[in-house]
Amino acid sequence: MKNYFSFHLTGRKFFPVWILFMILFFSPYAAMIFSIKDIQPGSHTFLVIFPVMILLTFIALVFSFYIAKLTIEGIGFRDKTLIFSGSFGSYIGTILLGMLLSIITLGIYMAWFITDLHRFFIDHTSYDSQEFRFRGRGGKLFVIFMLAVFIPVIIMTSVMAVFIVTYGPTRMAPFIFLEQVATAVIMIPYLYLMYKWMVNVDYKDYHIAWQTAFWPSCGKIAGELALAIITLGIYMPLAMLRLYKYFTERTLVASGDKILRPGYDIEPLDDFLAIWGQMLLAIITLGIYYPWAFCNIYKRVLGKTYLEIPEVV
Repeated sequence: MKNYFSFHLTGRKFFPVWILFMILFFSPYAAMIFSIKDIQPGSHTFLVIFPVMILLTFIALVFSFYIAKLTIEGIGFRDKTLIFSGSFGSYIGTILLGMLLSIITLGIYMAWFITDLHRFFIDHTSYDSQEFRFRGRGGKLFVIFMLAVFIPVIIMTSVMAVFIVTYGPTRMAPFIFLEQVATAVIMIPYLYLMYKWMVNVDYKDYHIAWQTAFWPSCGKIAGELALAIITLGIYMPLAMLRLYKYFTERTLVASGDKILRPGYDIEPLDDFLAIWGQMLLAIITLGIYYPWAFCNIYKRVLGKTYLEIPEVV
């Protein structure tokens, strides 16, 4: 039997948080970007940019916490909603410690920092008085970074340096194009491995994880993203929905021999038009409508996402 999710957050409730975010983050950020072209290196104004960027980053992190809390607590299933119990103080502590250790270790700790953040939001989320538990490990994420990002980037950079020395910078245009294509290709396995790492959660005696194969999954991602690029981004919402459906249906919720199957009832044309309509309204209103667009899109997608639970005879 299909049991569908729901989303209860409204644009009206989201709007105060969003408008404050626009005022305190987007407005000063846009002003800084607009004026930076006239600032001379070494000037007093130039030296102010770094602390301003730190302040804006902090503001973005603060609002990320409250937006995530609103989103999590808006998700419902079987007439009950998720509860988020994480405190803002613990969140900021996790952020400050993670940033400090990442800087000290020259970025090596970043994998564990991301793990701590992901665990913070999952482990402080509960449903029906039972908390979720994230089982991902920072060491595995570090290996993903090394194999899927760091090593390929080092190889590409080394090859590019050889080409510059051999042929000179004036003949690098074809290689730069190939490098951009290679970068896009590298991101495909990275995205797959990253999201597969993220879906590793326990709830009660159930384990939630992707049951996927590497090459078919990367092929699916590549195909959908290629269509989005070919159509200059127009196809992107449908690409994301098709990927969402593909991986949702390959998520396994298992407890021993008991298996629950998630899924998504996609309506390609209707979903595509509905999402694009919401996105266009957000663009036309310069972001003012975004809270309503966000909630309407989540409501539509989650409202057609289900968990198939066997009926008890």
